[in-house]
Amino acid sequence: MARLDGKTAVITGAADGIGHAIAEAMAREGAHVFLGDIADSAGEDFAAVLRAAGHRADYVHCDVSREADIAGLIDSAVKKTGRLDILVNNAAIAIGGMPVHEMTDEQWHRLMSVNLTSVFRGCKYALPHMIAQKSGSIINMASAQGHIGLDGWTAYAGAKGAVMAMTRQMAVEFGPMNIRVNSISPGTINTPMNDRLIKEIGGNLAKAWVKMHPLGRIGEPSEVAEAAVYLASDAAGFTTGTDLRVDGGLTAAPRYVPELL
Repeated sequence: MARLDGKTAVITGAADGIGHAIAEAMAREGAHVFLGDIADSAGEDFAAVLRAAGHRADYVHCDVSREADIAGLIDSAVKKTGRLDILVNNAAIAIGGMPVHEMTDEQWHRLMSVNLTSVFRGCKYALPHMIAQKSGSIINMASAQGHIGLDGWTAYAGAKGAVMAMTRQMAVEFGPMNIRVNSISPGTINTPMNDRLIKEIGGNLAKAWVKMHPLGRIGEPSEVAEAAVYLASDAAGFTTGTDLRVDGGLTAAPRYVPELL
């Protein structure tokens, strides 16, 4: 039997990158996946591909910086399936590469809205359904940046560190209701978001990323997806309040500061 058979899963930022891989893996494992994203054409196409492969998938437009969109995504899943078993707060943006004193208020608030406030809102609207059914698994996407420092990424690291702190708190608070809350901290992953950073900062960034990881490479979205499937499944039934580092040893290594210029 598939590991997530009969479960309903909501994944934000699901049109590409890590979210895409998580949605694909969870659908393959039997979950009815609800894909949230702002890339409507890519999201609709992805849902159609999953359905053509015999999986259950729906796409719902969701700008995670808008509270109504998050509420609507979760409401759509519950209305169609009658339950909510898994929430993956994955959507994020990368704003950084500059000293914190050069960051604008607009950049700060935009990053916090997408990377942190969206996690609060996702949990806010998911938890009542999970409390009612006395079960659920919430997976919040953190980052290796929440564990170690890297020049120019104070705001991003602050948001991801807060995600981990919120995860631990909710695990304690809602554990008695059989709701598990965990986070995943990926290292550098081969995603479109990171491809954009390479184009903006330069090709040396890619070489630096490889050197930062003891395994000698960056990770693939599918490797993070397998961690998410585990945390969502009954195999992780006694796992809550943890941060699972899928980082190629990045946070275990001595700090390496890449020379980008």
